[in-house]
Amino acid sequence: MSQWFLYFLFYSLAGCGLEKLYARAIRSPRRQRKCFLLLPLCPVYGLAMVCVLALAPAEGGLVPLAVLGGAVCTGVEYAVHLFYERALGVRFWDYAQVPGNLRGRVCLPFTLAWGLLVWMAVRFFQPGAALLAKAVPPAVTYVCLLFFTADAVCSFWFLRIT
Repeated sequence: MSQWFLYFLFYSLAGCGLEKLYARAIRSPRRQRKCFLLLPLCPVYGLAMVCVLALAPAEGGLVPLAVLGGAVCTGVEYAVHLFYERALGVRFWDYAQVPGNLRGRVCLPFTLAWGLLVWMAVRFFQPGAALLAKAVPPAVTYVCLLFFTADAVCSFWFLRIT
């Protein structure tokens, strides 16, 4: 069970890095974080990848994995956006100006990007993540869980009052 939490952390951290690279690549004047945590984690990536890993077959080709990944990650992105809006009163991203968007929460170009990213992550990154997760002692996992939970609760509270 702890391996799933570690996968969530790994991919949330990778997602935060990817967000920073993307903002820099497009020279975005708005470099706000697209998550509610103070830690350098973007939970939508972690949650999406955990869902994909739970659903994806161990051996899959590019097309089936990319289609599954795009669909699952888009569904998670929509649900997380809806949660942020309803529970926290914030919108960290808005795809309203992007063609093929659904209420500004998700859009077709990023669905395609999700699919490609999932295939690359499962094919190239997940084997190393699995080895690393096995090597992490349970005590370290519990400490990470404690920090994550404390940060999530404090950040949730902060966003609710601001």
